[in-house]
Amino acid sequence: MNAVRWLLKVPVPWVFVLTYLVGLGVELTARHRGPIEAHPNVAIAGGALFAIGAVIAGWGLLTFRRARTTTVPGQASSQLVTWGPYRFTRNPMYVGLTLAYLGEAGILRQFWPIVVAPLVLAYVNWIVISVEEAKLREVFGAEYERYRARVHRWI
Repeated sequence: MNAVRWLLKVPVPWVFVLTYLVGLGVELTARHRGPIEAHPNVAIAGGALFAIGAVIAGWGLLTFRRARTTTVPGQASSQLVTWGPYRFTRNPMYVGLTLAYLGEAGILRQFWPIVVAPLVLAYVNWIVISVEEAKLREVFGAEYERYRARVHRWI
């Protein structure tokens, strides 16, 4: 559990960045770069995906800021945010970061960051979100359970 607490001190956006950099390191050292390098439209699609992801993540963050509640996993929220992008997903910031991550790989036509992306998604899904949900259950109880029943974790 101490390792999990230590990991949770690293802001989730940085976990995405660091994971991407691991993929980039493999990309730079691998002889075979991967299949997306040859497709010219990948960069255009990546740009669109990155922009959509940035908007979704930013909308989620602004909604939390307006609610004056924490974005730190494991800290008690001051209120349960269920409006804005939180009507569609319980984790719009993570959805947005994921789309932006994949979009960046497309823009730069990098294959290996996509290959290692499941590592960051597994960490966020099974560690970070689990900690956040436990805290939300503790603080908001039945209200959070009703919200959880009607809105999906991701999309």
